[in-house]
Amino acid sequence: MLRLAHRCTRPVHDHTKAIQRRFHNGRNLVQELSSRQFIANVTRPDDLKEHLEQPRSVYLGIDPTAKSLHAGHLLPLLCLLHFQLCGNKVFALIGGATGLVGDPSGRMTERELSEKAQIELNTLNLTRAIQKFFASAATYAKDRLSTQSPALPTVQVLNNLTWLEDVNLLDFLRTTGVHFRVNSMLARDSVKTRMSTQQGISFTEFTYQLLQGYDFCELYRTHGCTIQIGGSDQWGNILSGVELINKVEHGSSSGEDTAKDKGFALTTPLLTTSRGEKFGKSVGNAVWLEPDLTSYFDFYQTPHLNYDGSFSCEPNDLDVEKYLKFFTLLPVEEISSIVHDHQVSPEHHNAQKRLAEEVTLMVHGKDGLDAARVATQVLFGTDYTTLKAEQIIRALSGDPRFVLCTEEEMFNTSLPHLVANHQLAPSKSAARQLAQAGGLYLNNKAQRDSRFLLTREVLIDSKVAIVRAGKDNHRILVLR
Repeated sequence: MLRLAHRCTRPVHDHTKAIQRRFHNGRNLVQELSSRQFIANVTRPDDLKEHLEQPRSVYLGIDPTAKSLHAGHLLPLLCLLHFQLCGNKVFALIGGATGLVGDPSGRMTERELSEKAQIELNTLNLTRAIQKFFASAATYAKDRLSTQSPALPTVQVLNNLTWLEDVNLLDFLRTTGVHFRVNSMLARDSVKTRMSTQQGISFTEFTYQLLQGYDFCELYRTHGCTIQIGGSDQWGNILSGVELINKVEHGSSSGEDTAKDKGFALTTPLLTTSRGEKFGKSVGNAVWLEPDLTSYFDFYQTPHLNYDGSFSCEPNDLDVEKYLKFFTLLPVEEISSIVHDHQVSPEHHNAQKRLAEEVTLMVHGKDGLDAARVATQVLFGTDYTTLKAEQIIRALSGDPRFVLCTEEEMFNTSLPHLVANHQLAPSKSAARQLAQAGGLYLNNKAQRDSRFLLTREVLIDSKVAIVRAGKDNHRILVLR
């Protein structure tokens, strides 16, 4: 029977202490996470506080059925970031093997089995996205924490296919399956929910919790991981790992209670839609962290114009405070001050704007935030005098409103006809009528001449024309 090796602990580094003093204002990590409402469930919180007096190894599991990271990943990723900021060694585990099985958690119906090639591609994309997120978040943290400390521990991205691909079924049943009791497995919420439906649950999905438990046990043995983080729908799966670690550690396969003093589970709240659905790509409402999938502008607009905790409408004051705690590294005390000022003048939406700026800065960096601000100025602003063509092109390239035009089209087609050609009006006659009625704008100035031709002189930097029909229908015409 496999015995788990004990891992030695490391001394607390001076730079870690400095970060804790500056960022947590005297609170320990568990208290800080609690003050930010990050903790939905946690095992043995008092023991965990003591455990974290030394730097530890912590991991977060990520399902590879999504093609990249999306907003639904942010809460557990940021929780892992908090651990990293306190000097803990952090791992992101992509389920290259378990993704082929399918996790029943949080679902009323069975997942369709994913193709192996798709899982492999998603795993590659997620690996890059995770590394990119933590690199950007580290830069953001350095600025927000005002620390000159050495580099933080680097996030390590692993794939559970590495150890599960060649696992022999008989060996797995003898060394792992023997520690699990069916009655306990049936009691998991994910299983009970599915058992209550007409479809029930397949044996494949039923065994998912064994595989996730095996992962925790493997990472405990090989990397000294003692803490697993996940969304609240993963609570039962994570507990399976905690229980397996203890049963293997104590050499017990009898199912009798043993001292559960090894391993910790911590889950974050789920980000849900206004209908209570899990937020992510599976329900068709994903806000991606990759600019190729969700533009800087659309990402920036999400938190403060379309945000209520479901990323769908403007938040009320309680939502703003909660999400500033979740999605920024601003100290809790500063967040309270921001919310207070917002309550004095709520019509300015300053708290929502600060939320949008902080999240975009953390995920996309300064260049991404600058691009989002430029796009916002183009599409919602009234003064274009400070805008440069290269800024506009960078900010909106790839946006469906962005149109490349030849010189022939740009300068030899009347503005109303350009508007009709690019679907800002249903027809050329409708576009002419719109212009004559004062509803057609060029660079935010009404253009009533139905025969007006663009020239280089009226373009921004002789290259860009911002055309608007009515209140908010835009085309960004760019000379090739």
